[in-house]
Amino acid sequence: TMAPVSDPSSFSSLSKCATKHLNLIYHVDFDRQVLKGKVALTVEVLEDKFDSLTLDSKDLKIFKVSANGQAVQFALGTKHKFKGSPLEITLPFELSRGQHVIVEIEYETSPSATALQWLTPKQTAGKKHPYLFSQCQAIHCRTMVPCQDTPSVKHTYYAQVSVPRELVALMSALRDGQEPDPSDSNRVIYRFRQPVPMPAYLIAIVVGALESREIGPRSRVWSEKEYVDEAAFEFSETETMLKTAESLAGPYVWGQYDLLVLPPSFPYGGMENPCLTFVTPTNHISVIAHEISHSWTGNLVTNRTWEHFWLNEGHTVYIERMIARCMESEQLRQFEGIGGWKELQESVKEFGPNNVLTNLVTNLHEVDTDEAFSSVPYEKGFALLYHLEELMGGPEVFMGFVKSYIQLFAYGSVTTEEWKNYLFTYFKDKVDILNKVDWNGWMHTPGMPPVKPQYDTTMADACTALCQRWAKEEDLASFTEADVKKLNSPQLIEFVALLLQEEPLPLSHVKKMQEVYQLNSVKNTEVRFRWLRICVRAHWEEAVPLALKMATEQGRMKFTRPLFREVYNFSKYSDEAVKTFKEHRAALHPVTAMMVAKDLKIDG
Repeated sequence: TMAPVSDPSSFSSLSKCATKHLNLIYHVDFDRQVLKGKVALTVEVLEDKFDSLTLDSKDLKIFKVSANGQAVQFALGTKHKFKGSPLEITLPFELSRGQHVIVEIEYETSPSATALQWLTPKQTAGKKHPYLFSQCQAIHCRTMVPCQDTPSVKHTYYAQVSVPRELVALMSALRDGQEPDPSDSNRVIYRFRQPVPMPAYLIAIVVGALESREIGPRSRVWSEKEYVDEAAFEFSETETMLKTAESLAGPYVWGQYDLLVLPPSFPYGGMENPCLTFVTPTNHISVIAHEISHSWTGNLVTNRTWEHFWLNEGHTVYIERMIARCMESEQLRQFEGIGGWKELQESVKEFGPNNVLTNLVTNLHEVDTDEAFSSVPYEKGFALLYHLEELMGGPEVFMGFVKSYIQLFAYGSVTTEEWKNYLFTYFKDKVDILNKVDWNGWMHTPGMPPVKPQYDTTMADACTALCQRWAKEEDLASFTEADVKKLNSPQLIEFVALLLQEEPLPLSHVKKMQEVYQLNSVKNTEVRFRWLRICVRAHWEEAVPLALKMATEQGRMKFTRPLFREVYNFSKYSDEAVKTFKEHRAALHPVTAMMVAKDLKIDG
């Protein structure tokens, strides 16, 4: 069993009790933009003389609470700025360790629930029907369900969701049929079951005019009909990736692996909701490899608290790049490692090299997880695992450890300490090497890691050479479209990423680059996003409306935040950036809006 845990991001009683199962009943109300709900939590008691418990809740209206069918007293504690209000429940009886109690709560969400984004018909591709999607990671589930909103607790769930009959509901669970809503002939009830225990942050819901196509023996892709055929084509390699991941990490335990292509306002590239990965239309194939990998690291083995987020993300990036190695080449994996190191440098620069949020293991006491989010846990985490791979004897040897770690801690949650102890146990014959690792430098020190891994630069050299030619301001007539024709898509992304790390190019160079490479017409979002930043940085005024258009037409924070910041930093257009943000604020995801407001120094 796990040591008693405290989670600085949760108010719920973790040492007293543990949720084992949730039974959810939702009525989705698009007019009022709320979920009317009832949840029954099956709670296992962990101590004697148990007569009260606390759950996480945020902006919920609680109507009634009962325990084992009996109405009970409850109170909402003082509201915390991001953790919400503890829901304190008092039982009229005492229970002892090992007993179960069913706590049932009738409630309603708020239209401003941070887990939910309600889209009007005009914000969708089809323009006819509204759309709802959730994003609970890290601590937003409490705005959707009163629960123990901590990754240290895992439970199964069952749900029934009533929606207008022209719409379809999906959840992060197996579909379990549908039927007309007996209380309203214009509505349909969809049922779902999730038999594998999982943390609350992986509960997910989507409701919209959705269609699906089969893309493999255990996979369908879902989206509005406008995107569905394109998506089926785009994600046709899903089963190959799943099989590759299974060969690396062990059997896939979740049964179904479906993909949902969301409207462009989704704040992340993807979200690894079990049975139903959420992705955006801007996706790169590596995002799918990443989300598939989360089925093992994150969903099956989970960080105990968000302070250990690197355990989810570092291992997931490691497996994602192993998939690239198996499906493409070791050179591609090496190339992705180099790109990741640059992302890390950019994050460290953004936060500042002494900022404790650049530590691999963070302290989140009174820190909002949304504000702590960055590429650090992903890329510093990956760099550590790659460094250990080099020390321990190469990719096969180290992947053996990762697989063993997954199988040992499956269905549970883990701290960095437990991970490290197991590393020393698994490599017991190499403890002398492990003892030489600067663990404190890697784990608990801000800034760049103490060691830079040596990556094979074969694929990167062409990008570096071309970048250097532009940075050295050589004769502009020497550049031709052949320069970029020689680069594949990952290399083109890397070339523009490298340019961003140089001093801003003179405007004459940027205009010449557009003339010979035609980068304005490149569809790849990863390229376009970086190219527009290069243009704005060079003070090319024509790029400003294009950058603001990209910042508002899609809402992936990785793109939206830096684009707004770039325009804001071009002093002539600072006001324009603020004005554009204010005009579009209502259409942005609540978390995105909060973070951009911070970037643009707008209060309230």
